[in-house]
Amino acid sequence: MGTCIVCGSSTDGHICATHEEDVVFDFRGDSPDQLTPGRFYRGTVDGFAEFGVFVDVGGTVTGLLHRSEVPGRVDSLAWDVGDDVFVQVTDVHDNGNIDLGWSIRESMRDFRGELVHDPANDSDAALPADDEADSDTTDDGDTTDDSRDAETADGGKRVSDADATTERAADASFEFSGADDDDTDHETVRVDALDDHVDDAVTVEGEITAARQTSGPTVFELTDETGAVDAAAFVEAGVRAYPEIEPGAVVQLTGTVERRRGDLQVETEAVTELTGDRADEVRNRMDAALDDRAAPATTALLAPDDDAVAAVHDDIVDAATAVRRAVIDARPVIVRHPTTVEGYVAGTAIERALLPLIRDEHAREDAEYHYVDRRPLDDAFYTIDDATGDVTSMLEAAHRHDEKHPLFVFVGTGSTTESTDALDLLDIYDADTVVVDGGYADDAAGMDVLVSPTAAGEQPVNTGALGAQLAAVINDDVREDLAHLPAVAYWTDLPAAYADLAADASYDSDAREALRDAVALEAFYQSYEDKRELIADLLWGDADDDLADHIATQFRDRLATELSTAEPHLSTRHHDGVAFETLDVGAYTHQYDFPPVDLLLDALHRRADSTDVLLGAGEDALRVRSDDAVDVHAVVDAIDDDLTTTAGVTARGARDGRIEFLAGERDAVLDAVVDAIAAQLA
Repeated sequence: MGTCIVCGSSTDGHICATHEEDVVFDFRGDSPDQLTPGRFYRGTVDGFAEFGVFVDVGGTVTGLLHRSEVPGRVDSLAWDVGDDVFVQVTDVHDNGNIDLGWSIRESMRDFRGELVHDPANDSDAALPADDEADSDTTDDGDTTDDSRDAETADGGKRVSDADATTERAADASFEFSGADDDDTDHETVRVDALDDHVDDAVTVEGEITAARQTSGPTVFELTDETGAVDAAAFVEAGVRAYPEIEPGAVVQLTGTVERRRGDLQVETEAVTELTGDRADEVRNRMDAALDDRAAPATTALLAPDDDAVAAVHDDIVDAATAVRRAVIDARPVIVRHPTTVEGYVAGTAIERALLPLIRDEHAREDAEYHYVDRRPLDDAFYTIDDATGDVTSMLEAAHRHDEKHPLFVFVGTGSTTESTDALDLLDIYDADTVVVDGGYADDAAGMDVLVSPTAAGEQPVNTGALGAQLAAVINDDVREDLAHLPAVAYWTDLPAAYADLAADASYDSDAREALRDAVALEAFYQSYEDKRELIADLLWGDADDDLADHIATQFRDRLATELSTAEPHLSTRHHDGVAFETLDVGAYTHQYDFPPVDLLLDALHRRADSTDVLLGAGEDALRVRSDDAVDVHAVVDAIDDDLTTTAGVTARGARDGRIEFLAGERDAVLDAVVDAIAAQLA
C-alpha cells in the first residue's frame, strides 16, 4: 500500500480514487489504449484544424480537443504549436482515436500534484524521479523513513507522512507559497510598466476589480490608473487566499512579476488593504486618470451631416464615455436590443467597438466573453420580467464571483414609459443605464444617459445608424468596420451620407440588401441568443463570401410566400379620408414560423402605396403601421373611457406601436381605434 499525495490516505499507489482528477499525469506510453479516461494529462499542441486542436499527450499518441470543448472560438486560443497545455482524456475509441476535454486548470500550480503514468512499470503511476529520490519505497509501495519522527539537524520535528506528501505535492505544483514575512522594500511600479520588471519583486497599488478561485490559487485582478493585471495568491489548494480582500478594495500588493503563456502575472507575496487618507489618495489618483482614459479619443461622427444625430452629439459623447469607463472599471457591459435588423445593427456595432477595448484592458483570457454580453429582447421596450432576469443574474454573479454590477446599454428599447418600472428595478440595485433610441423617447422613463433625437426636438432617425455612430465614438480604431452598418438597416429613404459611407467601404446596394435580409432571418431564429460569431461573419465576412447571399435568398423566398398568402385576406375601409387595410394576423399568418408578424406587416405596408394605415389585428392586440407616425398612447386616450375600462385597452410603445385589449372586445376596439387614428391624422 502507498499514501495518497493529496490527502495522505492509504491507497494502492500514489493517488486515491477520490483525488485522481486533482493531479496531472505525465504519460510515458506509446499506445492510445494505455491511457486512462478521466485523467488529466500534460500535452503539447500538435496542430490546428477548423474542428479543433490536436494535442500530443505523449510520444506518438495524439488526441483531438474538439472545438465544442473550447470556451469561445478555436482561433481565440492563445496557443501556438509546441505550447505545453493540459487536457483531460474523456474517451479512447477502438480505432485509436482519442477524445480530449477542456481543462480549466492551465498551469502546474493549479493541480495538487504530478504523477508519471508509465505503462512499462508495474505501478499504475509513480512520483516524478525528483520526488521519489526523497524517500525509500518498499516492494509493496510503502514509504519508509527511519528518522520520520526524529528531530532534524536544527532541532525541529519532522512532519508526518501525510503532511510530507502534501507538502511535496504543493512544492511540485506551486511556485510560491503565500505571504513573505520579510520587510524588503520593493519598487512601486504602475501596471503599464510591469513588462519592464519581469522576474523582479515589485509593489503595485490599485483596486481589486475581481477575484476568482481556482482549484489552486486565488487570482485577483488588480487595476490601477494605467491598466489591469492578474495577481495569483496561494495559501492552500482551492482555498481562498486573503478572504478579507474583496472586489472594490484599494490595496498595496507585493510580488514577483512573471510571464505566463505570454501574459504578465504577479506571483503574490503579500496584500494589504489601504484605508483612510492613503486609500483616498490612491482612489482619487485613479479616478482622475481613469476619467482621462475613458474620454473618447475622437468625438467625430460617422456622418456629421445627419442633423438629427448631430443634435445629440454631446449625449453620444456622454454615452461613449460611460461605456468606456465601465470597461476600465471592470464592469460588464450588457447590451439589450430588440430582435430587429436595426436592433442587431446597433447592438453589434457597440459590441464590435467594445471587444478590442476589453482585450487591451483585461488580463483574463476569456475577458471578451465575460465583459460584454448582448441579450436580444422580444419587444421594443424593457419589461419587468426582463429586468427581473437581469437583476437575478447580476446578483448571482456578485455573490458567486465577486463581480461588479454591470452597465446596461439599451438600443432601440427602454426609452418609453413601458420600461419605467423595469429601469427603476435596476436603479434600486445601483445598476447604471444608457439608453440609445432613434425613435420616440419618453423623458419620464428613468435612465442615467439618454441619447434620443426626438427628446432633443428632432425627427426620429434609424436606431441602427444612431448605434453605429455611438460605436465609432466609443472606439475610433474600428470606425472603418462600422461605415457600412447605418446603410444596412431599413430606411424608407436612405440618406446620401450613409449610402456614400457604405459605397466607400465597398458595399453597394445589392450587398447592403443581402446583409439586411440575412440579419433579419437570423434575428428571428433563437432570438434570445446574441449569435455573436454568426452576425460577425455576416457583417464583416470576406468580400467573396456567399453566406449573406445564401441566407438572404431564404429570407426572400419565405417572405414572398407569406406575402402572397396574406395579401388576398386584407380588408379595406376608408374613414374620414384615411385609407385603412386590416389583416387578421391570428387567422392568416403562421404563428411560430418566419416571417414574424411585425416583419410581415412592415413588408405589407411598404408595398401598399394607396394605403395610409395598415392594422394587424390579433386576438388581443392591434399593431399599427402608417405613413405618418401614429401615437398609440394618444389613440388610447381618445377612446371612450367606458370602452377603455371594459376592454382593458393599453398602449405599448410610442409611435406605430401596438394596442392591447381583451379578446372579447376586439371588434369594438378595432372600430374605436379606426375613429381615433382618422381623427389624429386629419
